[in-house]
Amino acid sequence: MKLYDVYPLFDIDIVRGQGCTVWDDKGTEYLDLYGGHAVISIGHCHPHYVEMMQTQLNKLGFYSNSVINTLQVQLAERLGKACGYEDYNLFLVNSGAEANENALKLASFHTGRKRVLAAGKAFHGRTSLAVEATDNPKIIAPINACGHVTFLPLNDLAAFEAELSKGDVAAVIIECIQGVGGIRMATAEFMQGLRKACDAHGTVLICDEIQCGYGRSGRFFAHQHLDVKPDIITVAKGIGNGFPLSGVLISPMFEATYGQLGTTFGGNHLACAAALAVLDVMESENLVENAARVGEHLMTELSKMEGPVEVRGKGLMIGIEFAESIKEMRTRLVKEQHVFTGAASTNILRLLPPLTLTMEQADDFLQRLRRVMA
Repeated sequence: MKLYDVYPLFDIDIVRGQGCTVWDDKGTEYLDLYGGHAVISIGHCHPHYVEMMQTQLNKLGFYSNSVINTLQVQLAERLGKACGYEDYNLFLVNSGAEANENALKLASFHTGRKRVLAAGKAFHGRTSLAVEATDNPKIIAPINACGHVTFLPLNDLAAFEAELSKGDVAAVIIECIQGVGGIRMATAEFMQGLRKACDAHGTVLICDEIQCGYGRSGRFFAHQHLDVKPDIITVAKGIGNGFPLSGVLISPMFEATYGQLGTTFGGNHLACAAALAVLDVMESENLVENAARVGEHLMTELSKMEGPVEVRGKGLMIGIEFAESIKEMRTRLVKEQHVFTGAASTNILRLLPPLTLTMEQADDFLQRLRRVMA
């Protein structure tokens, strides 16, 4: 049996990691400015993370959600304090798509409606309704194209207000910083107006913080830069530092009903141990503040370079847009300069490093990028 071939792969086998550095099976060292697609939040193989995981595995790796799991309770309390949403409730699942799927389901249960509004260039996942809310027809199968979702331009408040006024919209789902869409940011004016319009028409506002959340933007959540409070927040990626885990943060206006939502693996003991270790390190090493500081430095220096058309982002979520394709540049960064980066569209270099990235490592990357651009 062979693997189902769905990814174009670099011919590199990464076998070890530490902090913002990874090594392949030949011993070549790489600077990781990709973080496994924004997943590695506290760095590869952080000693505290490894110890927490090993300790928990020696106790209990898994039991079902049919019994009390005190680690889930601890995680909910810690996460609420860390992000400022202590009065919200937490439902734990396994992936970002699953978190968005459950968020949209909750909105439909709550309102009794079917329609969803999403932004152009949005990416919300690859499962049933999450993929229908993703603005990429190439990945939406006929079985998923059910007509539930209307796409409108990001930051076009009038367009959203017009659709909301019809009174049949269950939810609006928004990435306040679009990742796959090219590090495109919602404005404060748009998000605050959208909040008012959702309130006026009884529509649930969902902020997808799967890529832009968990400290990456220099605040715990990206929407906190915009002075807006959503009804539901979805998180994944950085929450587990590589261990599959995601969550739905649910405002008190929703009343839980037995059997309405469920999961087999979500919030298992190992996953919660991973998430608690992540919060420990984020707090003890001030990683949200570090993301803001190092990200601002990178943005400033990148903006001085000749070549990029635009540099945009917040914290350690940065898009470097060029006039031409970056395929060759990204390949040369890997093969010649030993740097991993991400991409969006065909012409945007995407930086999603661990939140532990230092000023020295940021400057090292800038030097390597200049060599390739030269």
